Amino acid sequence: YVIAPVVIFYGTYTAQISLTNISLPVLFFIISSFLSLVFYKFGSYFFKDSTKNILAFTAGTGNTGYFGLPVVLGLFGEQAFSLAVLSILGFVLYENSLGFFLTAKGHHTVGESLQKVFRLPTIYAFFLGVILNLSGFDLGELGVSVIENFKGAYTLLGMMLIGMGLSTVTAKHVDCKFLAISFLAKFVAWPAIVLGLIFVDKNFIQFYNPEIYQILILMAIVPLAANTVAVATELKVHPDKASLAVLLSTVFALFYIPTIVSLFIS
Repeated sequence: YVIAPVVIFYGTYTAQISLTNISLPVLFFIISSFLSLVFYKFGSYFFKDSTKNILAFTAGTGNTGYFGLPVVLGLFGEQAFSLAVLSILGFVLYENSLGFFLTAKGHHTVGESLQKVFRLPTIYAFFLGVILNLSGFDLGELGVSVIENFKGAYTLLGMMLIGMGLSTVTAKHVDCKFLAISFLAKFVAWPAIVLGLIFVDKNFIQFYNPEIYQILILMAIVPLAANTVAVATELKVHPDKASLAVLLSTVFALFYIPTIVSLFIS
């Protein structure tokens, strides 16, 4: 409610906005929403409780901020940072709209779920950043300096969220079915869709350049989102299962990401 909206505002306020770049959050929002709805339906065949709701949220997003941004800086340097931030905005919009709505439906009516979505400040921070960016409004050196300090807190808090969730996990919370379907969504469905889009664009449309291809691939192979734990805790929808899935996917990603990068990113 405080740190994430400031970070997202800063990202949209400082990003270079062009047709190609601004299409990145739109693209990732569409992919996130599509996979979320697909796995919500798929999960309903396996889970009769609110587990399918947190599964749907998990399928649509990834740890693009706390995990993805440091990896982008390490692999591609500062020149790719702004593209990664714009991409992350698509995930943030999904998390705070359709993703939050589907998760809230686990214990709330449609009307209550919509009310919770419109009370989230991240959406308003996103559009405020875009408006000030396009209008050329200057926050001043002091304003930018204060906002930049939130970025460090954002990464640190994200990792703490996983630890806080894991503090309540016991052996009875291990749900192998939930873990398997979550991994299927994150490490199979996501890269398959993104690599398919890259193939089509590279051979027929040629809208994006190789630098953006790299960002697309990396955003598709990050582990499960740490924000899953925050949302699951806020809405009381199996935060224990979410925490364990996020932890295991993060460990798995330490080996998975280098493998995919070596195969598809030169």
